[in-house]
Amino acid sequence: MASVSESSWEVSEDGRAASLMVHLRHQTFVFPWSLFLFAEGTDASLRAVFHTHVIQVQGAGLTALLSDLAAQVVTELIEPHRTAKFTKSEGPHIAGVSVTENK
Repeated sequence: MASVSESSWEVSEDGRAASLMVHLRHQTFVFPWSLFLFAEGTDASLRAVFHTHVIQVQGAGLTALLSDLAAQVVTELIEPHRTAKFTKSEGPHIAGVSVTENK
């Protein structure tokens, strides 16, 4: 289980989390882990599929996030501010997050 800065994603220190909260700039979603189907991706992008929605994440070092998703310990994903793309980030970080309905 990876540990990452608060600005990217939060993990539960107590083991499995009950739900995943996704903070977008203008909306927040809460997904119970009981609806989680699977996740797949690379170091630069990944997608997490829940029964009703798909979460797509872009960034760097995302294999650490993929491991945390597999363990279902991620409590929050936070979409960075628009200005964050102009700053250089070291280590694992999220550059963008989108949520779409699963059809």
